[in-house]
Amino acid sequence: MASLQEQLLKAGLTTKQKARQANTEKRKKNKQKRSGVAQEATLQEQVKQELQHAQSAKKAKDNALNEERKKQIAEKEQGLRIQQILQHHQLNDVAGDNEYNYTFNTKIKKIAVDDLTYKALVNGRLALCGFDEVTYIVTAETAQKVAELDNSIVLVKNDKVVEEESNEEDPYAQYQIPDDLMW
Repeated sequence: MASLQEQLLKAGLTTKQKARQANTEKRKKNKQKRSGVAQEATLQEQVKQELQHAQSAKKAKDNALNEERKKQIAEKEQGLRIQQILQHHQLNDVAGDNEYNYTFNTKIKKIAVDDLTYKALVNGRLALCGFDEVTYIVTAETAQKVAELDNSIVLVKNDKVVEEESNEEDPYAQYQIPDDLMW
């Protein structure tokens, strides 16, 4: 029985030149398989895949580093904004004989203030803010702005004192306790 190639030649569907060319390509493929050229092609595909994987991993790492840098820059900008607000709105020339106690970074500290400033701190019209180991005396509105940016900066912000309703049956109603009592 004749091969398919011979049958196609007899039927006139192909030429001798095309048949030789097909045989040559077939031999080349067989030789490449035996010599390992096909293995090199698969190795090249593996190398390409590993390279793509390494590039995607590097890109993900770079994106994570960029996000971290952006976060650090944003925190630094926020710190500078807070510092600028506190320095611009701080009250100066409030030194006096009264001492106001407050906590700053788990330490109890004292600040010497005059009578008017002391009463304003107690009544909530003024507040204390601490930033970079420095204490600032600011208005309650400024402290509110700073608290919106970072609540940990506000050290002391008392609620405004509302006059208490006195109970008429209280035997000590006539003896009012001053809110600025010093011990």
